[in-house]
Amino acid sequence: MCYIIGRTFFLLVFKLFFRFRAYGRENIPENGGFIIASNHESNLDPILIGAASPRSINFMAKAELFRNKFFGFILSKVNAFAVKRSKLDLGSLREALFRLKNKQGLLLFPQGQRRDELVMDEVKEGIGFLSSRAGVPIIPAFIKGSGAALGKGRSWPKLAAISVYFAEPIIPKSPKDYSGIAKEAVSSIKKLSDVYK
Repeated sequence: MCYIIGRTFFLLVFKLFFRFRAYGRENIPENGGFIIASNHESNLDPILIGAASPRSINFMAKAELFRNKFFGFILSKVNAFAVKRSKLDLGSLREALFRLKNKQGLLLFPQGQRRDELVMDEVKEGIGFLSSRAGVPIIPAFIKGSGAALGKGRSWPKLAAISVYFAEPIIPKSPKDYSGIAKEAVSSIKKLSDVYK
């Protein structure tokens, strides 16, 4: 219920202030688990993907955000779970696999942290691991305009047009090539960027 209320609220806010549009929503599978792999320029990005997707999405959030009990409670109600970024967090990987195998959606940023550009050398192979082990497709997504609205160094958002584009699902061809799967996803995001940037 909290997720639906939050999604509806932010969708209205984004449409009102950022002329928000989402394209390719038909590429999100109607059933089964899936991963959305997106570029990441702004703290708005998880909310934007959640608003754009026709299905509910699960999110990884840094463990520090859960230290505040109230904020942690709210995060858990909107499908977020904690991940420790300073080291390999097996617990969060198990939780991600559990949710994917239970036919849920998961948002991941292949480069981990916010970046103005997609760089292949910085791609994390975790997305390939999760896709392969859970047996789910990856839907590449490109967010346009979030960096202009609330990029690094900005405390408050400014008015800017924001759009989200979803590409066709990627079905891993070589299940054990986790790095290759991750790079294929990023390559697809870059293609979206080249077309819509």
